[in-house]
Amino acid sequence: MTEASSKKLNWYPLIILALVAALVLLFSLLVLEKTRVKTGSATAFEKAVQPSYRWRMVTTWPKNFPGLGTTAETFAQYVKEMSDGRLQIHVYGANEIVPPMGVFDAVSNGSVEMGHGGSYYWRGKSPAAQFFTTIPFGMTAQEMNGWLHHGGGLELWREIYAPFNLIPFAGGNTGVQMAGWFNREINRIEDLRGLKMRIPGMAGDVFNRAGGTSVNIPGGELYTALQTGVIDAAEWVGPENDLAFGFHQVAKYYYYPGWQEPGSTLELIVNKQAFEALPDDLQAIITVAARASNQDMLDRYTARNNAALKELTEKGVEVRRLPDEVLKHLRNISMQLYAEQAAQDPVFRKVYDSYREFLQMVTEYHRISEHTYFDVRERTQESLSD
Repeated sequence: MTEASSKKLNWYPLIILALVAALVLLFSLLVLEKTRVKTGSATAFEKAVQPSYRWRMVTTWPKNFPGLGTTAETFAQYVKEMSDGRLQIHVYGANEIVPPMGVFDAVSNGSVEMGHGGSYYWRGKSPAAQFFTTIPFGMTAQEMNGWLHHGGGLELWREIYAPFNLIPFAGGNTGVQMAGWFNREINRIEDLRGLKMRIPGMAGDVFNRAGGTSVNIPGGELYTALQTGVIDAAEWVGPENDLAFGFHQVAKYYYYPGWQEPGSTLELIVNKQAFEALPDDLQAIITVAARASNQDMLDRYTARNNAALKELTEKGVEVRRLPDEVLKHLRNISMQLYAEQAAQDPVFRKVYDSYREFLQMVTEYHRISEHTYFDVRERTQESLSD
């Protein structure tokens, strides 16, 4: 046997071992894949080779505050469960990392990956941002969801946020809010003059033009501001949240309807680079979790607000309807402001045109659907109880 032949023979065991190892690995992968298909979840092997992500979300709400704060936690839990723990998001309340009004900038500059708040807080960035939370005498929650997800609203929202390195998602809705807490009766438009009220967004502009003075105070500071007389009135959300904050202890009159916030959509904002660094399936999970938590929040308020309102009335709160004269005047001012802003700002006009067109369309249908049904239900209920 030559020396060359001897060297070739020495390689044979190594080649055989390599082939055996390859077969074992292939067999193991087949077994793991069958296990994954059978159980519907990732195997330990798959988890080991897939990267995991740890994100931080900052919010404009106190930690775990009912409805507003818990929706962020619900979203994070959905993402964790659907991703099998590959993406975990730790939620921080207002002032834990950044102040309530610092959420937008913190996510924009990449200090954190996500935020939860309301787009009308960022009107200084773009006046058109207000449409994506709510505007006075605007859309209800159902209508907002329709516009955002099937009427072009979300595309406009993302177009406006793109220069700020942000991707927005609808992240909850309160439904129609209450008009707010007052320490004086409102019987005519003159009663608003000289009143200092916490009322954010474009509703604050309307209130100012009606003769009042609007201020934007974070929710966690409202109780003290009302108690000490820093403000005379405040709108926050609705019965569940307002009861939790104890506003009934420092204000006497609780007015409705919430002309200023008829269907307030909250937002989940994601840093663009952080989102694009995720694999496709985790991006899809964020999208689906946002839609689910958006609906869950509205469901919660629908289920709980009436019981909270009943408790407030039992505590002596006077629940009152704003006079038609006042509501009509506020609506006229609102329409004037929209026209003025649209004439000055082409971005505002672009969003307003889309918003107004969709609102007109759904209003025409709701006139013969929801409106008529509610009227019939009320009248038939009254006749049955007589």
